[in-house]
Amino acid sequence: MSNPHTASIPAAAAGTFALGGDLPVNRMGFGAMRLTGKGIWGPPKNRDEAIRVLQRAVELGVTFFDTADSYGPHISEELIAQALHPYPGLVIATKGGLERPGPDRWVENGRPEFLRRQLEASLKRLKLDRIDLWQLHRIDPKVPAEEQFAVLREFQEEGLVRHLGLSEVSVAEIERARSFVPVVSVQNLYNVSDRKWESEVDYCERDQLAFIPWFPLSAGSLSEGGPLHRVAQRHGATVYQIALAWLLARSPNMLVIPGTSSVGHLEENIAAAELKLTDRDVAELDQIGG
Repeated sequence: MSNPHTASIPAAAAGTFALGGDLPVNRMGFGAMRLTGKGIWGPPKNRDEAIRVLQRAVELGVTFFDTADSYGPHISEELIAQALHPYPGLVIATKGGLERPGPDRWVENGRPEFLRRQLEASLKRLKLDRIDLWQLHRIDPKVPAEEQFAVLREFQEEGLVRHLGLSEVSVAEIERARSFVPVVSVQNLYNVSDRKWESEVDYCERDQLAFIPWFPLSAGSLSEGGPLHRVAQRHGATVYQIALAWLLARSPNMLVIPGTSSVGHLEENIAAAELKLTDRDVAELDQIGG
């Protein structure tokens, strides 16, 4: 599975989802957080390899790239612009709303003027007049939520963003935001062994929002002899490929964005789009998060 046929575009095997109903992307995407240095801070160890990863992802059929101004900070967006601009046939999603005081440190900042500065800087770095999907990285509890949603609405009204998304939110928070702005995507922590946001996945499917799981490859539940290993053996695949295939099978609204800084890992991850799990496989894997 780790050597996708050069003639094919394996990411397309995952099928497509139309973001906001009008922006179709292949459901096997790419998350660009890990292209930065240790602690999601500073430049990558190997810049050339990071550029190769992004360009190889396009060759393999990836059309959806997810990043954030806080990855690096700024570095992930800069790499994407260098590798992929002018983005023919691609959708670049980014996020704002976090400050970075240092490696592995993240602080919410939802003040409207801060969010606006971040969006304007992202537009400049990505060399875009309008961002296809801009996501609020976190709802800042220190700022009235209505103020944060109101400035998102301004971004859309001014034509600076096409679609808006949220991250790490409950159904109640999504509904509150939707009373201010149209929300097309939700990005929450979710994987085969961490199913805290199960009802949010169902809500997104019901209301035709994209659900974008971050940390899709949990290291939990990968113990030898467990369900992931059994299913992986049956398919001649890795446990990580099975974890990704399970996400794709979980909901047609799932956009999966595994990230890596290695071309080899990228090819292995994207090959998971070609795996077709049986009902028996899914039932076994469902026991992990049960």
